[in-house]
Amino acid sequence: MAKLIAQLRFIAGALALAVLVAVAAPTSAPAQVNPTTSAVKEQQLLNALQGGAISGRVSIPDQKSGNLIQPGGRDWRQFHEVTLVWIGAIAILGMVALLAIFYFWRGPVRIEAGRSGRTMLRFNGFERFVHWLTATCFIVLGLTGLNITFGKRLLLPVMGPEAFATWSEYAKLVHNYLSFGFTIGVILMFLMWISVNFPNATDAEWIKRGGGIVGKDHPPASKFNAGQKLLYWLVMLGATAMIVSGYMLMFPFYGGMTLANIELATVFHGVVAMLFVAMILAHIYLGTLGMEGAFEAMGEGTVDVNWAKQHHSLWVEEEMNRGASDPKAMARPAE
Repeated sequence: MAKLIAQLRFIAGALALAVLVAVAAPTSAPAQVNPTTSAVKEQQLLNALQGGAISGRVSIPDQKSGNLIQPGGRDWRQFHEVTLVWIGAIAILGMVALLAIFYFWRGPVRIEAGRSGRTMLRFNGFERFVHWLTATCFIVLGLTGLNITFGKRLLLPVMGPEAFATWSEYAKLVHNYLSFGFTIGVILMFLMWISVNFPNATDAEWIKRGGGIVGKDHPPASKFNAGQKLLYWLVMLGATAMIVSGYMLMFPFYGGMTLANIELATVFHGVVAMLFVAMILAHIYLGTLGMEGAFEAMGEGTVDVNWAKQHHSLWVEEEMNRGASDPKAMARPAE
């Protein structure tokens, strides 16, 4: 009997232990969270998306990394992925098309009296160096900058991801460093030629008569005609806009710059760049295919005397009055 009682006590104790373990074990059902207390409601997130960024708290010094979602960034991406592509395509391809149509309609502007066999110095060595420094930097900056907008569409399918990534990385470095050479060139051009680029009454007459580009008339002009003066000031304004906005992007968040300011700078930089490239295409055309003898001015520094008389007759007179009584004294035989 005592043995039976002992066995019953053992079984009862085991059952009691099992019950205690079952009661103390955690349940596998998920914990219920009250969304109306500490949790953020879905509607709050949607409202935040409409009105501004969704930000969290971070312990690192860069508090901007706490921005989880920046709604303005979607507008910025839409602009660069779609709008800027259309602006660039219309501006650049449109200018190429217009120049092609103009070339086949008007043809190049010829030296009507033919070449005289004598030349005049138009630009000295330093002027040509500054021009080609600025021009070379601009061309490289233009190509590497256009890569940002059009490279993914035009080059990536041809080069492949790895080669395109390497090219884009070096293009970015080249773009950044050549900006300093471009800045120096623009400053020097501004100082060199500002004195001969102020408009005057002669420029109004030049524009009224078509400037020798439309029709066969060749109105008198000084060293720079009204078209060249307009180009000079547009280059100065465009280059200044590109330089200022470009350095803002190279050195972000300085001087109280915000993310919104930087996004605006990229939009401004991109639009001005597309228009700038289109304008310089017209300049390149007139300096090469569009006008006989024009490229020699920056290529060799000299121009044919008959070219100078046809396009810049007042400048020829000024050079003659400067110390020579006739063109032979200031001109030299063409080599």
